[in-house]
This record gives sequence, C-alpha cells and structure tokens, in this order.
Amino acid sequence: MAYKTILAILDTPKTAQQITDFAIALAKTCNAHVIGLHAEAMAAVPLVAPMEIPDPATVQALQDMAHAETVDVEKIFRGLAEREGISFEWRSFMSSAGFSGSAIIDSARTADLVVAAQGDNAVLSESRSDLENFLFESGRPVLLVPYILKTPKPIQRVMIAWNGSREAARATFDALPFLKAAETVEIFCVDPADNATQSADMAGAEIAATLARHGVKVTMVSHTTDGLPAAAAIENRLADSSVDLLVMGAYSHKRWWEVLFGGVTRTLLDSMTALTLLSR
Repeated sequence: MAYKTILAILDTPKTAQQITDFAIALAKTCNAHVIGLHAEAMAAVPLVAPMEIPDPATVQALQDMAHAETVDVEKIFRGLAEREGISFEWRSFMSSAGFSGSAIIDSARTADLVVAAQGDNAVLSESRSDLENFLFESGRPVLLVPYILKTPKPIQRVMIAWNGSREAARATFDALPFLKAAETVEIFCVDPADNATQSADMAGAEIAATLARHGVKVTMVSHTTDGLPAAAAIENRLADSSVDLLVMGAYSHKRWWEVLFGGVTRTLLDSMTALTLLSR
C-alpha cells in the first residue's frame, strides 16, 4: 500500500510553496502523482446605497484580485513541480461556495491523501472555516502541515493517539504507508479505561499486534493525566519524543478544534509542532 495520488490544497500564495514542497517530498518517496488544487472565489456583488444597485466596477476589481491570486499560486506550484520532475497536474475552480463546491470535493474524494496547511490561527476567517468544512466532507485522510515547519524532513518517529474509536482506527489504517516506513511507531493511550473487554494496562495491545503483522516497529505507552487535559499530555509526549508525525481521529464536527480525540481541545491543533494526519 502506498499513496499514489496526492492532492495539495493550495489556498493562498502565502502557503503555496510550503504545501507544494511537502506534497512533492511525499510524492518522491512513493512515486506518486500530485494534483495542485486552488479554489478561486467568485466575487460577491456589493450593493450601492441608497438604491442598492450592484457596482460592476467593484465586482470586476474583486474578481481580478481573486484571479491574480490564482495565477500566482499556479506559477508557484508549476515551477516547483517542473523543477523536481514529478508527475503532476493543476486544477483550479471558480466557485461561489469556495472549497465546498462539488467539483472540488469530488477531486478530493478520488485522492489517496490530502495535504493542507494548518493555517494561521491568529486570523480566523470565513475562508479557513470553508476549507475545514471541505476537508471533512472529502472523506479522505488529511495531512496537516504546521506553519512552523517550512522544510520537509523524513518521517521517522510516529505517534498514534489511540482511544479505540472508529475515527482513531480509520486514521491509523489510513496512515499505514507512513507507519511502515517509520523507524518507530508509538501507540499512545491517554487515561485508558478498565472495562469488560480490556484492562487499562493492555490498552492499544490489539492495534499494536495488528500493526506489527504489517511489519511496523511498534511500541505501547499509556499515560494517566491526573486531571490535566488530554491535549496537554499529547503535546508533552510529542515534544519529549521528538515526534515527526501525529496520527489521530477527528470527530465529525464542523471545526476540528471543537471535539478531537474525545475531548482534546482547540489548543492541540493551534499549537501544532508535528505533521498531523487526521481521518474521520
């Protein structure tokens, strides 16, 4: 199993080079095809008071700005892809629905992996909310690149935030190409429960055994938070273990930060230090 079609979400010129670099680096490791995708927003019609007459000059100016951004993003993507000699294609759609447009979602649903930027949480905008909704609707695993990571590096240490949920299982198996290539993979369980099917000490044992059968070099760690947020435990573990990739399930809410990993807060994704693969 390998990622053979990678969709790079190129939202703005600011993040286009970063995401293209990471998508190309992944493509080279698994001989994959990269699709660069940008959504060009259709300008809303501003109305001029008091008669609320549409202002065509303003509409055209806004549309020209949006198209200029598309041209800039395409130039960045094509330049890097051609320089590296990978298999690639460019797609851009004009959509009043932004990244929620059906043609854009269809592109994502036929890819093995979606690569997108974490974004700058200092500026929460409608465009970011729109992008998040798109990534959830796509039904595909999403690799988020933190804005602090500017240059791709090998993914050698992986941590799976495991709580036994459907979402965590989906993310784990979606990440198999990364897991099999990694030097070490850790199953990290936060406050595992004692129940009829397993003891807290054995939390994650079955998924660890399954991954081992795939040739994954896997270890297990359980952590008791003593009342601290689960997000803090995960963040601390990421830093202490110098993790390159976090794998976790994303719950079906409109914004990732509302409920993740059962009760992990917005803090976890706002302070990302590692690549993060999410599935739901």
